[in-house]
Order: sequence, then C-alpha cells, then structure tokens
Amino acid sequence: MGPRLRGDDSTTSGNDETDYMPSTTAPIPSLADRVRPIKAQAPVVGVHFFGSTPVFVLGEQALLFAPDGKEALLPIHGGGILASVSDGKRIVTGGDDGKLIATSADGAHDVIATDDKKRWIDQVALGPDGAVAWSAGKTAHVRTGKGEVRSFEAPSTVAGLCFAPKGLRLAIAHYNGASLWFPNAAAAPAKFEWKGSHLGVTISPDGKFLMTTMQEATLHGWRIADAKNMRMSGYSARVRSFGWTADGDYLATSGSEQLILWPFDGKDGPMGRQPKMLAPSQARVTAVACHPKQPVVAAGYGDGTVLMVRIEDGAPIAARAAHGDPVSAIGWDAAGRILAFGTESGDAGVLAL
Repeated sequence: MGPRLRGDDSTTSGNDETDYMPSTTAPIPSLADRVRPIKAQAPVVGVHFFGSTPVFVLGEQALLFAPDGKEALLPIHGGGILASVSDGKRIVTGGDDGKLIATSADGAHDVIATDDKKRWIDQVALGPDGAVAWSAGKTAHVRTGKGEVRSFEAPSTVAGLCFAPKGLRLAIAHYNGASLWFPNAAAAPAKFEWKGSHLGVTISPDGKFLMTTMQEATLHGWRIADAKNMRMSGYSARVRSFGWTADGDYLATSGSEQLILWPFDGKDGPMGRQPKMLAPSQARVTAVACHPKQPVVAAGYGDGTVLMVRIEDGAPIAARAAHGDPVSAIGWDAAGRILAFGTESGDAGVLAL
C-alpha cells in the first residue's frame, strides 16, 4: 500500500500501483561515468554551492570546497556540524560547539552567534533581507538583516525551523505541533496543534500550507488559513528529506521505496488526492533535491543509487549506481546544471550536465 492522506474530515487510500513502474529488464540510462568522484573522508551532511563550486558539509568540523581539481578542506567548527543552510552567498552552519558560523565563497568565516549555555545549535534557516534563524534547546532566535536579535521560547525543544516565503515570519516545529512567529510583532505566535513529535518543517511556496515531518513515518500539515489538518501516512520510514518543486506544485519526500510527490497545485493542496509515486526501488529513498528550474527531482537511495527523475512521466536517469552506502545529502547549483551528492561513508560525486 502506498502513502495515503487523511484529512480531518475525509480519508483516502493509496493505490497499490505506482504512477510509473519501469520495466525490470529495460536498462536505466546512466550518466554515472561522467561523475567526478570526491573522497570527503567524513559523512556528508549537506551539499551547497557557491556559483558552480560544490561545497560539502561534513559531519565532523569542516566544509569541503570542491571546484574541479582544487579540493580544499576548511575546518570551521570545534566539533560536529549539526545543521547547514545556504542562500548562495554564504553557508551558515550550527554545531555542537554552540556556535553559528557564516562562511563565504572565499573561505572567510565568522562566528555570528554563540549559545551562552554552550548548547548545541542544531537548527538553522535563512530568511528575507539577510535574516538568519537558529535554535538551541527550546529557544528560537532570529537576527534581522539590521542585526537586531529576537528570541522565542517554544513549548518544547525546537526540532525544525523555516522562514515563510514572504515577510519576516518563522515556522517552528516542536512537540505537539508547530508555531508561526512574527519576530517583529508583539502578538503571540499562531499555534498549529497535533499530538506527537514534529521534526522538520516547511511552508509551501505560495504560503498556504504548513507541513511537518514527524518522529513516526508520517507527514502532517495544516492549511494556514483555517488550520485544517492533513495527515499523510503509509511511509516505511521517517521522512528525513523533502523539497518543493520549482513551480511549487509538488512536495517531494524521502521515506519510502519510491519517490513520493504530494500535489499542492490547487486551493486544497493534497486533500482528497493521491501522491505521485515514482522511481520504485528495493532500497528506500533517503535524500531528495528538486531541480531549481525544471520538473525534475534528484533522489538518493539507501543503497547508494542516485537518480534524476522526470516528474511528468517518471523517466529516470542514473547519476550513480548502487554502492551500498546510503546517500545522505544531495543538491543542485542555482542554474540546475550541476548535481552533487554525498554519502554516510564520505563518498561523494559531482555531475556536470
């Protein structure tokens, strides 16, 4: 049974058939021989780009800049790197050393915040006009582009952060739901409640839907206007990676033995509708990255496979064959011409299209 959605007043069941099931005998076209291999020497926990230069965020202290033929390791933290985000101009990382560090394309890096209790900084987000958000324990912080800092005490440990697509508004995932906070307003944050442990959080590009991943193998969501609930179940594992397609019509997710894309192209989003289920495999999807311009999603799998999947018909092209170690991070450059990926064992690759 595939993933299915349950609204607060409706239930739909998933199809046993996927939208696209390739022939088990037809070979998948491959560009794997064009991949430039990278030995990161540590688990890759993030992939970002400065222009055409891929930067691999390593789980242990450092960033690995990987322009063609000139790889350079840049230690920046005094311990593990727990979270990273980039706007193409800077990479902001949070670490278990209690520091929030911004790194620029030339390798210069500055500590932009520290936790006074030396707690882990394990959630980060970038917002409009240079704003940055981070969390330590139950406290979420926002520093505006003008340098003003605001803080909010969540009901429990902050487990996810993201900015809304318009305005200075921050979504905060925590136990039993999520909050939407205007750092520049005195009003209390809007609360969206659902029992359980909510982890990652994202807001649809049109600003209409708030979505969270959960400790269980489900997604939960709310239509922001009326807080109507959506529960997407049927995954085989916790959803750890997600992303919006360039047109905002789909939310791509990991957590199943196929690439799951929930439709958000109508006023009710995925309510009463089925997801697309593409590129099925014996291994589970572990990381996803939507192409910045085209209806294509890159998906990494638990066996090390990397596929580029066309949404329209599910047609896949392989960027990496199965190598046994799970893909842990994947990303595109802003132009959508370079794909980079990394694994839990530190193997990585760069594919120029």
